[in-house]
Amino acid sequence: MNTKRKYGSKDLEKRLGALTIGEFLKTWRMTEEMTAKELSGKIGISTQNLCDIEKGRKGVSPAKANEMAKALRLPPTLLVKLALDSELRDAGLKFTIEIKSVA
Repeated sequence: MNTKRKYGSKDLEKRLGALTIGEFLKTWRMTEEMTAKELSGKIGISTQNLCDIEKGRKGVSPAKANEMAKALRLPPTLLVKLALDSELRDAGLKFTIEIKSVA
């Protein structure tokens, strides 16, 4: 199933509340009817690493989030923002950020 919808972090947060990159990946994977093995292969990480990310045991760097977004044909700003938001929350910092693509 391919929804062809444009995802925006503000839209998702309004509907679902603060979302982690792991929660997003799991939801996206299930929506696309993919197994963890299929998604991990597509984004270039091990299945165990994907499982750890989805369960919130591991984070994702902004650079890796950008690579994942490109592999999944999603807006890189979405996954990069989720990765940065998670880092801020983990550090106990209550900030919101806005990501814009330059060119």
